[in-house]
Amino acid sequence: MSAAPEPGPGAGAGWSGFVRAGRDGVPLHVRVEGRGPVCVLSAGLGLSWFDWDAVAGLLAPYRTVVRFDRPGHGLSAPAALPPTAAGEAHRIAALLDALAPRLPAGPVTVVGHSVAGFHAEVFARLYPDRTAALVLVDGSVEEAVRTSAAGTALRTAAARALGAAVTAVGLPAALGPLVRAAAVRLSRPGGADRTPPPARDLVRRCYRTGRVWRGALLENARYPDAAAEVLALRTTRPLTAPAVVLAAHDGSASRPALHWLARQAALADALGARFEVAEPAGHLVMPDRPHEVARAVLGAAAQE
Repeated sequence: MSAAPEPGPGAGAGWSGFVRAGRDGVPLHVRVEGRGPVCVLSAGLGLSWFDWDAVAGLLAPYRTVVRFDRPGHGLSAPAALPPTAAGEAHRIAALLDALAPRLPAGPVTVVGHSVAGFHAEVFARLYPDRTAALVLVDGSVEEAVRTSAAGTALRTAAARALGAAVTAVGLPAALGPLVRAAAVRLSRPGGADRTPPPARDLVRRCYRTGRVWRGALLENARYPDAAAEVLALRTTRPLTAPAVVLAAHDGSASRPALHWLARQAALADALGARFEVAEPAGHLVMPDRPHEVARAVLGAAAQE
């Protein structure tokens, strides 16, 4: 573990630092704040620790909140290896081990948004004794998926080549924050990017780098393989921790919106999880409905 700042006075003081955690040894950017039992927050594809700001603020009086950027995301170092669902679950475990002297002992609530829901679920299945609860925030859902070694290799090589190309021609520096803003608008009801002013500088700092583009492209390329891992693991490793599936709904009666709710409800049934709906919300649930996300996290481990 690399040196990290010491916590400030008081159990609720927060700190940020970089920690080497995971089998590839990539330095990860980490933010810890709050008090009480630990919960780990992991955001979706291409997102960063500050996308959890509103939720973390609500949780900090009751939980020790650990936020981190996966390799190639936020402020973390570039990915050294293509990601896998099990690899990211092991990374969460390694991160908790590295932070252990600064965290309360005991099992943790692991929270995954979008594709990070795969990682959170795999952690809960591989580390049942370390899991107090699982919360999937509009998590990715795949009912069936097919992959092959040749297809995986082709997608990975294409993602790497595309990431190198867009970086070489300067697209991240020129368009990165604009692409981020457009993606946020598409994922929120009403199409607004209401990123608070303090986070706008962080958006520019992170999304003007080719590192973040390459990380997102590589993770996206390996999405089918991560989904296949999760589906296979469900047949061999039972989920013993209480779980919540929190689905986003924009409040409309459109066919796509209702179909997504049905898929999320089916996921909850498959996991034996409590099903909740955040409404109105787009896929970026955390800033849309932070109170609903915090409520789901705080209530997850208390289930009968």
